[in-house]
Amino acid sequence: MSTPPSGGRGVTPTGDSLCDATAVTLAGWIARGELSAREVVSAHLARIEAVNPQFNAIVTLTGEQAMADAAAADERQARGEPLGPLHGLPIAHKDLVDTAGIRTTYGSPAFRDHVPTTDARLVRLLRAAGAITVGKTNTPEFGAGSNTFNPVFGTTVNPYNVRKTVGGSSGGAAVALTTGMLPIADGSDTGGSLRNPAAFTNIVGMRPSPGRVNDDQGSWSPLSTNGPMARTVADTALLLSAIAGPCDGNPLSLDDDPAIFRAPLERDVRGLRIGWFHDLGGLPFDPEILRVVGTARSVFTELGCVVTEAEPDFVGIDLAFETLRHLWFHANLKPLARRSPELVKETIHWEIAEAERQSSADVARALARQARFHGQVRGFFSRFDYFVLPVTQVVPFDHTTPYPMEIAGQSMGTYIDWMRSCWYVSMMAAPAISVPAGFTSDGLPVGLQIVGRPRGDLSVLQLARAFETAAPHGLRRPPPAY
Repeated sequence: MSTPPSGGRGVTPTGDSLCDATAVTLAGWIARGELSAREVVSAHLARIEAVNPQFNAIVTLTGEQAMADAAAADERQARGEPLGPLHGLPIAHKDLVDTAGIRTTYGSPAFRDHVPTTDARLVRLLRAAGAITVGKTNTPEFGAGSNTFNPVFGTTVNPYNVRKTVGGSSGGAAVALTTGMLPIADGSDTGGSLRNPAAFTNIVGMRPSPGRVNDDQGSWSPLSTNGPMARTVADTALLLSAIAGPCDGNPLSLDDDPAIFRAPLERDVRGLRIGWFHDLGGLPFDPEILRVVGTARSVFTELGCVVTEAEPDFVGIDLAFETLRHLWFHANLKPLARRSPELVKETIHWEIAEAERQSSADVARALARQARFHGQVRGFFSRFDYFVLPVTQVVPFDHTTPYPMEIAGQSMGTYIDWMRSCWYVSMMAAPAISVPAGFTSDGLPVGLQIVGRPRGDLSVLQLARAFETAAPHGLRRPPPAY
């Protein structure tokens, strides 16, 4: 397995080896004039050309425009203009995110040739921070499901074992990161779409607090959010600093200065109280997940944390989440499903049908359970600083299997049941991060999920950084494929 160079002043790598440096290191080299944006972007485009055909992570490439944008970035730097925190860093956007002039399909054959005329707010913020768009990353159709395949671009496979899934729905982004095609990438998360692929590919993916990263169109729902993905916690924090910030259009928007995420993450974690998961109300887990995550408990103890087995009350959360999730699909995709049913996959038809089956009383009960749960979560975090649990209930499975039908002998009723360990946390409306926790006996990555107090995003990054330093599993990259 390969490990990335540590980097540092005076030892700047060149060419392909740039792709293994951290985003923080690359940004520093560019800012000091030791590298140009053109060199960095060119190196990553070469890595994409060499590696992407084997994994299918980046589905639309804008290499010529990216090099032109890199040249313009170098010219701005030469003129002494202010530089953004991501100046010169290449990035590709999830194919659910609108990019002006760049094909955006949402993984749907109905939008196979769709080219937006405007950028999403996320893209505007990234460009303002100096990031350079090199293309789009693969995703399931409309982001539905945690296995990255769609009828437009096909399947993204796992670099640790190409027969296995990368998870999803931010699967293309995760693979682009773990193979060095990108130093940073954006993702989105409702039921685990940032955290699940991060766990399956040995990188870092953060679901921020609701209102931390905002869309142009606001919502009162805390279930869905965009967020950062990278190979290290520090890189994840750097990216979050560029995409976080208040937005008048979002009623849940937080007003904190996003520059706080560029501060050093080192912190004395001795004495911090961790609630360690038990079984999340009876959820099944693959024994390998329990074995690998179980080894992490001693890491926190050795760091000086006080670890106690405890978890919030998850009774009824499964029904509440599913009820509210059905509503989103009905509100957003029912017209397309009615007009062109053959262009919409069966799981989305199921979501819409379930929304039409449930009553207003069902929705009222779901909202009431959500509200009651928020109170229970606040009570939990009055006793603990963090909640720690596995990201996933299973190890990466065969990529030709749409989703696991059973876990540890317990059948899964729907295509999202196997992801409860993620979407239970989504219902907590708290920041959560997936960090590399180790590997199965077959060499497949396993992720650890650290959840913090609502709005405590910086604190989550700090504990994740402490764990990453003590247990640097993220340094283990897949075998080179070039």
